[in-house]
Amino acid sequence: MKPIFIGIIAAFFFAFTFVLNATMEAGGGSWIWSASLRYIFMIPFLLIIVLARKNLKPLLLEMRKNKGAWALWSFVGFGLFYAPLCFAAAYSPGWLIAGTWQVTIIAGTLLAPLFLITIHTKNGTIQVKGQIPIKGLLVSIIILAGVSLMQLEHIADVSSSAVWFGFMPVILAAFAYPLGNRKMMDLCGGRLDAYQRVLGMTLASLPFWLILSLYGFITVGGPTASQSFQTLIVALSSGVIATVLFFKATDLVRGNMQKLAAVEATQSMEVLFALFGEILFLSIAWPSSLSLYGILLVMIGMITHSYISGKKKKSVMQLNA
Repeated sequence: MKPIFIGIIAAFFFAFTFVLNATMEAGGGSWIWSASLRYIFMIPFLLIIVLARKNLKPLLLEMRKNKGAWALWSFVGFGLFYAPLCFAAAYSPGWLIAGTWQVTIIAGTLLAPLFLITIHTKNGTIQVKGQIPIKGLLVSIIILAGVSLMQLEHIADVSSSAVWFGFMPVILAAFAYPLGNRKMMDLCGGRLDAYQRVLGMTLASLPFWLILSLYGFITVGGPTASQSFQTLIVALSSGVIATVLFFKATDLVRGNMQKLAAVEATQSMEVLFALFGEILFLSIAWPSSLSLYGILLVMIGMITHSYISGKKKKSVMQLNA
């Protein structure tokens, strides 16, 4: 239950992304600066934390061993995750992006066969190809169905361009984030903590953000003071707090695809938090009864995921007794 709880807290801070990106887009800010400034602003905060914990040197040594892998999977996990999300904000409202983003619940489950898991036996340990957890996938579909109900009433008001440019980039991000995160977990092998891993991936993806910033200066000019301040808030809430918490939660269940799927499913709570945030700060209308049924389905799915994860853990403990 601890990884699930941490994942829900992370979802709360992640929700700031959707609300503030919608606010910045409404104020005329470019998606380019919403994306690049977040990761640029994250670096000094993460550096202070890692330096204070005296963990910078081990991180740099670890990154030096596999420079290419760090650059690739950091680009996938951070670059192909956040830049498409910010791009989509220019074409779709925050609630639709948050809802579509929940495809990552199923994406994370479907990625299981791409990874090896370690199994402990009486004769030692063996590594086998991961399998898609069927129970976890079914519960993920329940959560996704709830999210779909929440968004169903709004679909008729969305233009074809919003469907294309606001949907496909989010689908890309939904697969890129768990893929990059899991590949980096395998690469680090538990040798780095969550703070080190987030800082390392931010530094490794920095060339991409600098190139994107240069493109922004050439095409749209510099960011406004208002957008810079709001992006700073996103960097702290989503980039530092939420990402570290989420990585911490996934680290706790590393190697267990069932529990990893449950932790990744906690991100469905972003829809609820983003919805309440938009009601409070952007004065959107209260959800209809159809959306409330969707919220109920999401909560049922979350509880079921936690129950399955906890039941499996209890069974394993009994077998080892």
